[in-house]
Amino acid sequence: MDSSLLNDYWQNVWRIVKEYDSVDASQVDAFFARLHPQVISEGFFMLTAENEFLKNWVEAHYLPFISQALQDMFEVPFNVVLAIDSAPAAPVAAPAVVVAPSPAPSVAAPVPTAPITPPLQPYNTRPASATATVYEEAPAAPTQTAAPQENASGDGTSSRVSTSTFENFVIGDSNRMAYSMALAVAENPSKEPLNPLFIYGKSGLGKTHLMRAIENYIRDSRPYLRTLYVDAADLLNDYTIASTTHDTEKNSFVNFKKRYEDADVLLIDDIQHLQGKKQTLNIVFQIFNRLRDMNKQIVLSADRAPKNIDIDERYSSRFSSGGTVDIQPPEIETKLGIIRLFINEYQRNAGGDSIVIPDEVQLFIAENSSPNIRELKGAVTTVIYHMTYFGKTSMTADELNALLASHFTGGPTRNLTIDDIQKEVEKYFHVKHTDMLSSKRSRDIAYPRQIAIFLCRQMLDVPFATIGKRFNRDHSTAMHSYTSIEKKINQSREVREEIENIKQMILEG
Repeated sequence: MDSSLLNDYWQNVWRIVKEYDSVDASQVDAFFARLHPQVISEGFFMLTAENEFLKNWVEAHYLPFISQALQDMFEVPFNVVLAIDSAPAAPVAAPAVVVAPSPAPSVAAPVPTAPITPPLQPYNTRPASATATVYEEAPAAPTQTAAPQENASGDGTSSRVSTSTFENFVIGDSNRMAYSMALAVAENPSKEPLNPLFIYGKSGLGKTHLMRAIENYIRDSRPYLRTLYVDAADLLNDYTIASTTHDTEKNSFVNFKKRYEDADVLLIDDIQHLQGKKQTLNIVFQIFNRLRDMNKQIVLSADRAPKNIDIDERYSSRFSSGGTVDIQPPEIETKLGIIRLFINEYQRNAGGDSIVIPDEVQLFIAENSSPNIRELKGAVTTVIYHMTYFGKTSMTADELNALLASHFTGGPTRNLTIDDIQKEVEKYFHVKHTDMLSSKRSRDIAYPRQIAIFLCRQMLDVPFATIGKRFNRDHSTAMHSYTSIEKKINQSREVREEIENIKQMILEG
């Protein structure tokens, strides 16, 4: 069969599947773009995938949909086969001979090789109980001959340490690039140009999920590699312990560095917490360079881009020397996908599918919540327990508003402006607006100004340059104000409480 016709058939299957109910169109695009049609004949369709993960995911989630789409097009049942072809794939020009691996699977009827001739038919149904035959490839011989190394759990196994995987990560336009780069690292750790990989974005957008997914994928697919995930705060604590015990335990620093330098894949989360920690940063930089020299994979995350972290330029430039990608706040469609995922998880954990959250309730949560995924999950959990406890099957907008009034931070902040924040901060500190925008640098003026700038950045997520203009400052001054208050928050409980009080005043105002 002509390769262009084969591709046309696949494009139509792709389009039909995206129109089925309960199918995430953006996720279909992400996975189907990496599948390649190879053979089509009456009742038979063969695709190849780039790797085992992609093959298993499509088989588990989309094989019945592909079979049904083909049946809708040609009005005959279809067997769909997925195989792995790690080489760059292209559709074949003519039907290929399908050879079953040894031992051959049991097949009800021989696979026909005549090309399909009927035209595409209209479609208007979703898959109901479509079935597909899956042909398993014989396992490839392992290429790694060295003895398995101890992994991060220390037991030599590939057991998962987190439930976060690529399979349960909801893909949308806001995170598609980050997802693709993280998956590429998991499939080929230490391969340029994604070493190091630096993922950044605001809290709660999925950075840790992707890092844990990388860790779990490598543990499952390459258990002989030692993966080590650590939060920067825990790394700092490790260094502090090594410092305090150095006098009595001379090997404490050696053991500290060895733990990290022995890793084949090192993942450090929230690296912005190392701001101002010069000694720890220096040690991390030594470990970083050591692992890079040994061609080991490094993955870092932060709540901002490397250049916006208040650290020495030689650190930030080195950290961003590989792949750097950001995760943007999710759009409504992605939020709805995340909400459905949480509902499905709850149903599985509850041992049934009796929980039904009406579509209008899901949409209300998606539209009124902040981009923070943890807030989304908290809202879904609250609604589920409320509906279960009171035996409700639906909820009105007024009921939802009352139930979730104190839960959401995203809804009220959507209408906030820089003027609103300036006004409340000025009221809290008894500062005149003219003084807030003046060049005065006395502490009773400068400190409230820095807090106002910090809250503008945190609550509105607008560029530093925009914030700076509204305070008669430049970009760098606004950034310095933000990092200055952030340091104070990390060091002082009183400052943290003060910030929370002002934020509450702003939200209520």
